[in-house]
Amino acid sequence: MIRAAIVGASGYAGGELLRLLLAHPRVEVTQITSETYAGQYAYFVHPNLRAHTRLRFTRLAELAPCDLLCLALPHSHAMDRIEEFATQAERIVDLSADFRLRDPTDYPRWYEREHPAPEWLARFVYGVPELHREKLAGAQYASGTGCNAVATLLALWPLYRRGLVRETVVEVKVGSSEGGNKPNPASHHPERDGVVRSYMPTGHRHLAELIQELNLDREHPGLHYSITSVGIVRGALATCHCLLHEEMEEREVWRTYREDYDDEPFVRLVRSRRGIHRYPEPKILAGSNYCDVGFATDEGQRRLVVIAAIDNLMKGAAGSAVQTMNVMFGWPETLGLEFPGLHPI
Repeated sequence: MIRAAIVGASGYAGGELLRLLLAHPRVEVTQITSETYAGQYAYFVHPNLRAHTRLRFTRLAELAPCDLLCLALPHSHAMDRIEEFATQAERIVDLSADFRLRDPTDYPRWYEREHPAPEWLARFVYGVPELHREKLAGAQYASGTGCNAVATLLALWPLYRRGLVRETVVEVKVGSSEGGNKPNPASHHPERDGVVRSYMPTGHRHLAELIQELNLDREHPGLHYSITSVGIVRGALATCHCLLHEEMEEREVWRTYREDYDDEPFVRLVRSRRGIHRYPEPKILAGSNYCDVGFATDEGQRRLVVIAAIDNLMKGAAGSAVQTMNVMFGWPETLGLEFPGLHPI
């Protein structure tokens, strides 16, 4: 049993992480922090946790040593205090973007500030076990992933690592929880409900992770990335139009994805010829750590459409963090993550 603390546990990702760790058989959550809700019970902010914990939020200044420190702070907060955090725990999993990118020059470009601790970037392993399992095993520090980035990355990885793609256009449709729990005019219910709103047609910061992980040209990546907000709370659906160097038959696509994902516990291949769930769909993944990946071939056009769905708060944040933690400690990767999602919902 390890002792874990969650810094920034009042946010959506922090609350989801608390839910998972409270039920994890090898973790005791010893502390949760929030400046806004210090002194309040966790269930005051996360009412689904009533009768599951009597933990109260404390201020960050009261943080005590533990075995694992989970950082669920807004972007740019962890990077300013990483030296301090490292004295509190032997291992750290950071859910923010502060240690996702290896090149410090990427931070002014994508996050509009210089990184104050660039020497720490090389110490963090990008927290996608499907790509970095060996590096994560025994690692001290792991980063989180962008939710849009991880859905897109798992959709494209088998193709890009084989050099099959010439260019890709990606459209990601995302739910409102991706914006966090801090209200703003765009999240006001009359403005947000029922929308199909083009949020970032170009220049979304998660593209930086894709350029890094897919080894793309920094200035001309050949990956065109757009984000659209839609009227759901949880979920992200990446639709990737891959323009291929050569035509691929359906059986070749199946073989390619099965080679990479057949043994992955949280990647499921979804491609059916009948029924209503023929392709990946975020709705049925709510609360689960799965990334469902499907595809459709465009015969004679050298185009392959790959579709990936996740719950953005799970595989896109807290669930991925727990999966990463399991790998870091050498535990079964699925521990505490067995929930399959709900249907209907």
